[in-house]
Amino acid sequence: MKYLHTMVRVTDIDASLDFYCNKLGLVELRRREDSKGRYTLVFLAAPGQERVAELELTFNWDPEAYGEGRNFGHLAYEVDDIYATCQKLMDGGVTINRPPRDGRMAFVRSPDNISIELLQKGGALEPQEPWASMPNTGKW
Repeated sequence: MKYLHTMVRVTDIDASLDFYCNKLGLVELRRREDSKGRYTLVFLAAPGQERVAELELTFNWDPEAYGEGRNFGHLAYEVDDIYATCQKLMDGGVTINRPPRDGRMAFVRSPDNISIELLQKGGALEPQEPWASMPNTGKW
């Protein structure tokens, strides 16, 4: 058995690609549009993780309201510098729902409220401000 990908449904493909690619740093690998089925699939991965751990964004052309799907859990990505990653996301307008107070873990949300866990590569970094005293915001 081999892990292939995780699929999440998105309501705005442009906003989702801006978040996952421009802000989070994933790269688009391939795209498939199906006019008969009325959907678009976009496959993403962290650089160097192609065909290892992919994310499939499913955009259904006919509008549909999706629940938050808290039972889904979250997507998780390892990052080289949790503080720099969170700062880049904040600078891009992304709310840090669970700041990396411990120098190891943070959570953010996609435009469709998919919870994204960010984990520091290797051991935790030394706690530092403003993260150490930053409170949680919303749900994560």
